[in-house]
Amino acid sequence: MRAWVVAGGLVEGPEGLLLVQNRRRDGSLDWSPPGGVIEVGDGESVRAGLTREVEEETGIRVSEWAGPVYEVEAVAEGMGWTMRVEVHRAVAFEGELRIDDPDGIVVDARFVQTGECAGRLADCHPWVREPLGAWLDERWDERRSYRYRVDGADRHNLSVVRL
Repeated sequence: MRAWVVAGGLVEGPEGLLLVQNRRRDGSLDWSPPGGVIEVGDGESVRAGLTREVEEETGIRVSEWAGPVYEVEAVAEGMGWTMRVEVHRAVAFEGELRIDDPDGIVVDARFVQTGECAGRLADCHPWVREPLGAWLDERWDERRSYRYRVDGADRHNLSVVRL
């Protein structure tokens, strides 16, 4: 089983929550908070990796994080992977939005008003959409956990169950 560690950043400014649009391998597009896979085996901490990912994807430099405010675990035995996600909230940041993702995944980035986030997140996986939607509604600071089982053998035929 491939085990991924992923970090996501909740960056809020006066214009709303920072979201990035991702182009997936199959050409589909979806929106999510900025972040990405962290190579913790290479000695990079989750927060250091998250800081790097957010700046690479959006040009925003976060100097202080709180959290994680929530964690997600998703297990997809049929596809041979597990994923652990830590989502942190930016406390202090600076910079101008620019898209220059070295991985070529992020194709757009913008601050989105809270009321518009649900529409942008409609096409992303439940393990992204559900915890983020709950956080946007409640704005908690204590750590919460979400667990999902992903059944199916490919991205187009998934069944996702929250545990």
